[in-house]
Amino acid sequence: MKLPIIKHLTAFIQENDEDFVIEAAETLEALTEVSSLKEEELDVIGELISNMYGALEVNNMIKEGADPKKAANDFMKRVLGSIDS
Repeated sequence: MKLPIIKHLTAFIQENDEDFVIEAAETLEALTEVSSLKEEELDVIGELISNMYGALEVNNMIKEGADPKKAANDFMKRVLGSIDS
């Protein structure tokens, strides 16, 4: 996951609607079922999906009253903490 991408997607969600990101993520998930995709391509799609769901999570934190910058940083800390465990 990349914080700049998550921040950009979060701004997109706030300017538009989270449904766009949800539908895009679902479309990418459907693409992962294509048997001819190479491992590298699957990795890129997986990274995009992760960033999209990360942005949705950050957006939910903002909706609950968190400061946008703090929400993004707290989310990344949580992600990195789960990787280290």
